[in-house]
Amino acid sequence: MRAIHTLSVVQLTYMPRLFPVNCYLVEEEDSVTLIDAALPNNVGAILQAAESIGKPIGHIVLTHAHSDHVGALDGLKQRLPHVPVLISRRDARLLAGDKTLAHDEPDKPIRGAVPSTITTKPDSLLEDGDLVGSLRAIATPGHTPGSMSFLDERNGIVIAGDAFQTRGGIAVSGQMRWTFPFPAMATWSPELALQSAKKLAALSPSVLAVGHGNMLEQPLAEMERAIARAERTLDSGRREHNVT
Repeated sequence: MRAIHTLSVVQLTYMPRLFPVNCYLVEEEDSVTLIDAALPNNVGAILQAAESIGKPIGHIVLTHAHSDHVGALDGLKQRLPHVPVLISRRDARLLAGDKTLAHDEPDKPIRGAVPSTITTKPDSLLEDGDLVGSLRAIATPGHTPGSMSFLDERNGIVIAGDAFQTRGGIAVSGQMRWTFPFPAMATWSPELALQSAKKLAALSPSVLAVGHGNMLEQPLAEMERAIARAERTLDSGRREHNVT
């Protein structure tokens, strides 16, 4: 896996030139927090990257429960049985393979690959505003109902899962980038995703770190342009729907 170190964060990327799948190691004083778990064959590379930093993995935190973000989870938990796994309360249901919707959620099918063979159960369920070390949990539903992003309060880095993508050009989740369409195809609610993107932009991140694509430094202007494009696309779709 390719490793890129920015401030407190190491981005680990599997297949960076073909189909980039990112996970992250966030350095704390005595440990590192792993955000997302990539693909099943990435267990060894993730552990090796943590070892090269010289600090043990203290937490495994998941932005959402799609298979390309939790693939190595069982393998990591087998090697690190005492390391707690954390995910949002809502996406814990997806992690268990439950794709049913709550009564107050938009009546749209949950998209994307949801794991059917993951046996690891989360040790803690996250709510908006919870703190994991230096990371503040931020509810950013849209890509999945329980998607979360994480703000490193020491330096303003936002690790956004699939709330944004940068591969193929920056885009809000649900907005098609034809050179890399997969995050859009796997998005549950583009309308909620747009609201979540605005929530992240309001934080004025120093760095935007996403699930697919390179990290962006001082990303606010690009985030705002992506949000404006998403608004135009959704407005156009609503007008067309009203006409028909």
